Amino acid sequence: MNTQLQNNIQSLDITSISEERKEVLTDLINYIKEKIEHQKPINLNFICTHNSRRSQFSQAWTFVLGHHYKLPVNSYSGGVEITACNERTVASLKRMGFEITEQANGTNPIYTLHLEDTSLELYSKLYDDSNNPQSDFAAILTCSSADEGCPFIPGAEKRLPIRYEDPKAFDDTDLESKMYDERSLNIASELNYVFAKALE
Repeated sequence: MNTQLQNNIQSLDITSISEERKEVLTDLINYIKEKIEHQKPINLNFICTHNSRRSQFSQAWTFVLGHHYKLPVNSYSGGVEITACNERTVASLKRMGFEITEQANGTNPIYTLHLEDTSLELYSKLYDDSNNPQSDFAAILTCSSADEGCPFIPGAEKRLPIRYEDPKAFDDTDLESKMYDERSLNIASELNYVFAKALE
């Protein structure tokens, strides 16, 4: 893990997480704790409508933070429809220190996150894509439309709504980079809190 990414992880601010948000995160903490106690893999599938921004941030940070905490976490993401992992999402992850390469794949590029001797592919896919777990996973709904549009996720042990505001509202504005980075770090901080609490 490069120094920039390590520094960003070390500087994640969990003190700014409100009591209300901590309550929202409790079920996920308990889910992970139970998996740790029974020495079972932790499969987390982050679901948002387009699998383009928030769910991709969540998958990427889970991948890195799982490695940081040496937890057997498998991170996935999916959507209700296929679009593309938004280039602004990728640009923000690069600013955080993620090492990413791109493979052309029509309108839905595959971005590979490289971390020491392992890697993770980010691209837009349906939540029940064959590369995602079909059972024994927690489905984490990161946006309101996916939460409301997917009342039942086949194979999910837990269905956990943990919603985030969409940085898409700031596309093509002077605040675009700032707001994408803010959302990325917001998600990272909450996941950092979740993993730290699960290990207590």
